This record gives sequence, C-alpha cells and structure tokens, in this order.
Amino acid sequence: MDPFDIGAQTFFDARMRSRYGLFVAALLLASCAAPPKPVELIDAPVLPLALDNDFQFRKVKRFLNQPELFQPTQNETINFDRRRINYGALSAEERRQRQGTYFDFFWRANRPADLKVRLEYRQAKLGNAVRAQEVAYEQAKGTVKTSFAVIGDSFHWDGPVTAWRCLLIENNRIVAFTQSYLWK
Repeated sequence: MDPFDIGAQTFFDARMRSRYGLFVAALLLASCAAPPKPVELIDAPVLPLALDNDFQFRKVKRFLNQPELFQPTQNETINFDRRRINYGALSAEERRQRQGTYFDFFWRANRPADLKVRLEYRQAKLGNAVRAQEVAYEQAKGTVKTSFAVIGDSFHWDGPVTAWRCLLIENNRIVAFTQSYLWK
C-alpha cells in the first residue's frame, strides 16, 4: 500500500471511524442500562449457610445522610457523597426524603450464577425486628456493585440503621456474607 495513496487512506480512516463509532455506541448502551432496584421483603426466610469460595464480598461503603449531624470536613470523598445524594432536591420535603443510610456492596462471583443479594437490617426504634431488601441478578459474574438505601419515611419513623448484614444467595443457600460489628 502506497502511504501517499489518498483513496486507501480515506478507506482506512472510514473503517476506523466506524469501529470507533460502534465502540462508543456499545459503551453508551452499557452505561444507560439501569441497575436492578431493591425490593422490600415482607418476610425474609432464614436460609442455610453453605459458603462457597467462588463468591466473596470485596468492599462495603456506608453513608449516613443526616444534615443535622454533618461536621465540616476537608475530605473530598465525603463532600462529594453529600453533594451527589442531595443533588436535585429543591424543596425541604425532597431533601427530607433523601435522608437516611445508603449502602454500596461490592462483591465478586468467579463463575456465572443466578444470585440474590439481600440486605437485612435493624433500626433504632424497632428493637430486634429485622427488615430486608433484596436484588436479583441472573448469570452474574465478575465484580458487581449493589446499592441499598434506607431513606425517607422508613428512616424518619423507625430511626437509623443500627446493625446490618448482607448475603449472597444461590439456590436458597447463603454462599457469602458480610455483616456489621453489632449484628447478632
């Protein structure tokens, strides 16, 4: 191929642009896919423990959004989370509905599996009563982030989350879990 052949170079550029365009389109579609929403469970059944090394929790991020407890900080991560969670809340009622506890669980599945991620938690005004939220994933593999929130009226009526545990469930068996220090 002659490096000065304009026709060949134009064909090459067009091919690269079309590949780049397909890559960008695929990336946009992947980023637009909404993560599954948690479902509140009325009755969370007790499940047997069958830990599996193919599944593990990697990291837990917990954020309490309660402005009356905010202390000034130079920590950019905390300031960013405060701004991100409250972004777009214009009225006092909208800001009130966003107050509460936010959880992000990062977990890993080394093989494809149909999994459920369940957050079980206790709140200050409910004593030992356990509430639960659950998200289902089909053929999950790799590192996944699952987010839960105990916010709004549930937070204001029943108080902040005092203890929690998060479970990875496969075929109605607990294959991995993580929990707070106060969980009994």
